[in-house]
Amino acid sequence: MKINFVEELRWRGMIHDIMPGAEEQLNKEMTTAYVGIDPTADSLHIGHLVSIMMLKHLQMAGHKPLAVVGGATGMIGDPSFKAAERKLLTVEEIQHNVDCIRKQLEKFLSFDEKDANAAEILNNYDWMKDYLFLDFIRDVGKHITVNYMMAKDSVKKRMETGISFTEFTYQLLQGYDFLTLYRSKGCRLQMGGSDQWGNITTGTELIRRMEGGEAYALTCPLITKADGTKFGKTEGGNVWLDPEKTSPYKFYQFWLNCSDEDTSRYIRIFTLLPKQEIERLEEEHKAAPHLRILQKALAKDITIRVHSEKDYEAAVAASEILFGKGTTEMLQQLDKDTLKSVFEGVPTFEISRELLKGDGINIVELTAAETNMFASKGEVKRALKENSISLNKAKISDTYQVTEKDLLSDSIILVQKGKKNYYLVEVK
Repeated sequence: MKINFVEELRWRGMIHDIMPGAEEQLNKEMTTAYVGIDPTADSLHIGHLVSIMMLKHLQMAGHKPLAVVGGATGMIGDPSFKAAERKLLTVEEIQHNVDCIRKQLEKFLSFDEKDANAAEILNNYDWMKDYLFLDFIRDVGKHITVNYMMAKDSVKKRMETGISFTEFTYQLLQGYDFLTLYRSKGCRLQMGGSDQWGNITTGTELIRRMEGGEAYALTCPLITKADGTKFGKTEGGNVWLDPEKTSPYKFYQFWLNCSDEDTSRYIRIFTLLPKQEIERLEEEHKAAPHLRILQKALAKDITIRVHSEKDYEAAVAASEILFGKGTTEMLQQLDKDTLKSVFEGVPTFEISRELLKGDGINIVELTAAETNMFASKGEVKRALKENSISLNKAKISDTYQVTEKDLLSDSIILVQKGKKNYYLVEVK
């Protein structure tokens, strides 16, 4: 084995519980392990990254990772520590979500079939869709008692508020996944968040009772912020891996704005940086915390991994532009989506493209007549004389004619008044 998988997770703070015998199994031979992902959306979010990184470390240690997308269980919804039932999805919705998730996982794991430990993506709908209910309760249900199922913390917490039979069966279905993978893939380990312990151990119990086999559970802590609030949420909701849902710039900014305390944990969990490198970065950060060395290293590593180096560089450039260090050249390199993401919430005005044709429109007319950035032409002229107005980060005079050549991404003009006041002009 290339690295000791359990030791690697342990120093990174990624183990909450591990079943006796699991470490010995992993040290003995190449072991197949899986994590389950509910396809409740057509993108993963950063809450999924912990289990994905567990699979990544597993593969790097020479073991075989399986990602099981819950096409069947996603139609039910996991009740674990949830206050209410989820919206049930159709088969078509789930299939669309599965296809999208597959593409995102390929950025983290190697699926090269030539390798003995090539990753695989499976959908539990494939082995559940033709399983008749009567057959299931006869073949599987009889091996697990209701007493056993009700004793799980994830179920106990819902008994007071009510839990449907549909959700109650979830742990049995997840357990059957483990049993199926044990039979078909020789899978001996299931991993997940600490809230999944009950579901996972139901699977190990089924394997023991029905196959006389040994299988194991390993869970990671549920990630929270230092202040106790939920990780991965912003005012706008989840931080998604899909650039259409969360732009690379916003994604980068999320990590860049983490607290020092959180970043010290996150850089161990969400990057592949070695221990010595992380400790070196921490020392540098302590010496000059205002430089946010640790946050920048975290944001760089994970933005490149999820998106690309180009997206990372654009996010850095965009950050510098917003905070006053950017240049016209940097601005011209950003695409329309990044520009709009950076300046989200900035007052935006629309003008006709016709105004910019030929000799274009004078800056005074643009900012005081065609838009109401300024209350009057006199106010614009005073500001221009004071050299406090920039167009696309370049200072201009009151004689400046704005033309199509000033367009960023062929559709946007950025006007800045002073250091902090930005305006977007969108050309239609």
